[in-house]
Amino acid sequence: MLVGHVAVGLTAKRMEPTVSLGILVLAGMLADLLWCVFMILGLEHVQFKPGNGAANYFVATNIALSHSLLMDGLWAALLAVIYFGVRRHARGAWIVFLAVLSHWVLDFISHRPDMPLAPGAHISFGLGLWNSIPAAVLLEGSFWFLAVILYARATNARKRAGVYCYWIAVAILTLLWYNNLAGPPPPDPYAAPIISLGLFSLIVAWAYWMNLLRPTRLASYAAATGVRASRA
Repeated sequence: MLVGHVAVGLTAKRMEPTVSLGILVLAGMLADLLWCVFMILGLEHVQFKPGNGAANYFVATNIALSHSLLMDGLWAALLAVIYFGVRRHARGAWIVFLAVLSHWVLDFISHRPDMPLAPGAHISFGLGLWNSIPAAVLLEGSFWFLAVILYARATNARKRAGVYCYWIAVAILTLLWYNNLAGPPPPDPYAAPIISLGLFSLIVAWAYWMNLLRPTRLASYAAATGVRASRA
């Protein structure tokens, strides 16, 4: 659920404008970033079978460290504590916590029953939205479209780069998401986590960049009038 996790960050920015879009997108994608690292280290394992569409070719054999509900809760608490320690912003820390935890919920909706509750648990869950490409396009696509529009309307582009780089990235992410949803498996399974780690890191970097290029309307108003924006 690539764009679904990015959409969490875009939506959370609308809910709490004082938190950087970068940290919110990082929170929404944290489980996938950890999955890439754990795959590279040999701590987690997946299989890629022949066939088109993630529902057909992706088999999660061991992803409990990065994607189980218990571990996602622990990762969420850790990132929230770090954020609070740096920013001293309790509401922002709660938003970060919920953004990390949303990953399990969204993957529970999209994955087949391969989402574990905890490491060592012998039962997994999943509603299998990916089994129907039209349903996945409709539901996840609608969430993505809504988040993209909400963020665009809640922010002001300082320069043309804030317009072009935002919408071009949205288009690229949409294409990548659909290819993951309906396209073939990665050509090199061993390189997949490395390539994915690079891609996910670029998405987080883009989010931090957008936070600079597209300040919220509240921040823009405060800068223009000299009024200090409230964090409440």
